Amino acid sequence: MNKKADRNEAARQDAKENGKVRDYDKQMEKLQEEIAYLQAWVKKSGARIVIIFEGRDAAGKGGVIKRLTERVSPRVFRIAALPAPSDREKTQMYMQRYIAHLPAGGEVVIFDRSWYNRAGVDRVMGFCSDKKARRFLELAPRFEAAIIESGTILLKYFLTVSEEEQERRFRRRIDDPVRQWKLSPMDVESYRKWWDYSRAYDEMLRMTDTDYAPWWIVPSEDKKRARINCISHILKSIPYERVKFDAPDLGKRQKKPGDYVEDTGPRRLVPDVA
Repeated sequence: MNKKADRNEAARQDAKENGKVRDYDKQMEKLQEEIAYLQAWVKKSGARIVIIFEGRDAAGKGGVIKRLTERVSPRVFRIAALPAPSDREKTQMYMQRYIAHLPAGGEVVIFDRSWYNRAGVDRVMGFCSDKKARRFLELAPRFEAAIIESGTILLKYFLTVSEEEQERRFRRRIDDPVRQWKLSPMDVESYRKWWDYSRAYDEMLRMTDTDYAPWWIVPSEDKKRARINCISHILKSIPYERVKFDAPDLGKRQKKPGDYVEDTGPRRLVPDVA
């Protein structure tokens, strides 16, 4: 009887989880349809949009960005995930390399980490001094005010996750070959320096949260819930309108010419292994 009860309970749990997956897929499908409408409006209106994603390592930034961009054109939705600065870039004004990635008309630029590196990893890992980090925190709101005054829409999201959930996700990366690339030496350091990052992020959020460019916190213990909540908020925060799609007239395909002879020479075909 106990085994039968266990099987029944397992079946109920599986059904519950399957229901959650179907519900998530349905919600995400609707959201991605709206993102397509947003894209059409951005292209027609010439809008400029910047979306910043910051947060704890393994909080799910990449998952949100993937769902936000996977059904739209990379020419409209551009992802800016900048590597460590080159020797030349280190001699430039700090904001300079980020300015180069700001959108032109008809573009949405998504920063997978941004100029806020200075307040987080740079500060905690000693890549810049506390003095430079604090000066950055004083100047960042003014920089963002200039972006907004130029007519660009700016949205900032910070994804949070608990110590326990971060560790679970890191260990999953260690054990899964298709996720191991996600675990960088910096991720390991962020795991070890949890409270140093906590202090840095607390000050960052406190000093750069403004009425015109506020930080929006995204609780991310549940990745799927975080994706739905964050993308829904993005769509509600942008005053886009649905643009009528003018369906093209495909016309008639040309007829096969009478003198056309198919080339039957040898070709290298990809083996059919499916």
